[in-house]
Amino acid sequence: MVPAGRQFLTANQTSPDIYVFCAGWGFRFLQMPNGRRQILSFLLPGDVLTGSLFQGPLQFSVKALTAIQISTMKREEIDARVAVNLRILWAAAECCADEARAADETIAALGQFSAEERIAHLFLQLMKRIASRNVIRDERYRLPLRQQHIADAVGLTPVHVSRVLSSFRERRVADLSNGVLEVFDLRELQRLGALN
Repeated sequence: MVPAGRQFLTANQTSPDIYVFCAGWGFRFLQMPNGRRQILSFLLPGDVLTGSLFQGPLQFSVKALTAIQISTMKREEIDARVAVNLRILWAAAECCADEARAADETIAALGQFSAEERIAHLFLQLMKRIASRNVIRDERYRLPLRQQHIADAVGLTPVHVSRVLSSFRERRVADLSNGVLEVFDLRELQRLGALN
């Protein structure tokens, strides 16, 4: 168990283990020389930390957003299993392809979208991932994010994020309060944040 707020993997660190998130939320990030942080992705239960699948140092750091439970497997054990079961290799390749697809979408959103559209896009990405793992009722999603996390994920200041969230609330698009995202107008959120 890793407590909330603890960084447990650091960029340029090597490990013989492969990490799988079993409970809680984390995030992958890059720490800039000027002290700023770019969140690359949020990690949810069921996610495999794909960077740990390969030999060599990690290109990112990982921090627990909430208390998290992680399962580890020795890379050499997975290598031995792949030798007799190629489905494991294809599953790993699929994880990497999914992560690359999400990264491409995020790059497009950060490069071309307004502040509102970036935040809507982030919400839609997370909603889709949460819905694939849980039963969702009344368009309510548990999102344990603070404004700083959103800002670091979409390249804005927390003040700008606060303005956008207030606008969403006033226009009855969505409301993020007490770690829960409630969506009132899914069509409008999709109009703002969908790539296609």
